[in-house]
Amino acid sequence: MARKPQQSRAKATVDAIVEAAFIAVAERGTAATTTRYIAEIAGISVGSLYEYFPNKEAIFDAVGERFVEETLAMIQPLLPRLVRLPIDEAVYTLLMEFGSLLRQNDERFLKCAREAIQTQFQHHLDKVTKLLLELVMQYALHNPVSIQIRNLPTMTYIFINGGIFAVVRHLSDPSPPMTYEQLARGLADMVGHYAKQELGQKS
Repeated sequence: MARKPQQSRAKATVDAIVEAAFIAVAERGTAATTTRYIAEIAGISVGSLYEYFPNKEAIFDAVGERFVEETLAMIQPLLPRLVRLPIDEAVYTLLMEFGSLLRQNDERFLKCAREAIQTQFQHHLDKVTKLLLELVMQYALHNPVSIQIRNLPTMTYIFINGGIFAVVRHLSDPSPPMTYEQLARGLADMVGHYAKQELGQKS
C-alpha cells in the first residue's frame, strides 16, 4: 500500500512519481516498466520512490486512481446537463468529452487505456466502468421512464464496456475508417434506438 503524503513536498513527490508512471507506461507498457525507470523520469532516486510505493503495482494503482479522478472531474460538471438531455444526446456529449480527455497531455490517458485493454491493467478501466454505471443510475433517477427498459443493468454493462473498447480502439488506430465524431454519433444512435424501441413496447 502506498504511503499517504502529509506535507506539500511529499505530495509533490508522489505526483511526480505518478506522472512519471503515466509516461513510462505510455512508452514501454506495464510489463517493461520498472520502478528504476519511473524514478529516473521523476528525477528521484529509487530509494526515494520506495519511501512512497512498495512496488510498481502500487504505483499502477495510483495511476488508475488518478485516471478515475480525472474522469470524475470531467463528468461531474456535465451531470446537470446530461441528465436533462435525450439519452442519445447524453451519450454523444459524454463520448465527445471522454475522447477529449483521453487525447489530452500527449494522449497519456489513451495510451494507458490501450494498455489496460491489452493486459492485466484492466482493473483500472473497471473503475471507470463503475463510475459510468453510477452516471447511468443518476440519469435514471432524473428520467424515471428509462427504468422501464428491460434488462437495464445488463444492457448498460454491454453498452459501457463496448463503448469504451470502441473508443480506445478507434483513437489507437492511425487510419480509422471513420472520424471520432462519427463513431460517437453511431454509438449514441445505437443506444438511443434501443431505448426508444424498448420504451415504445411499454407504451
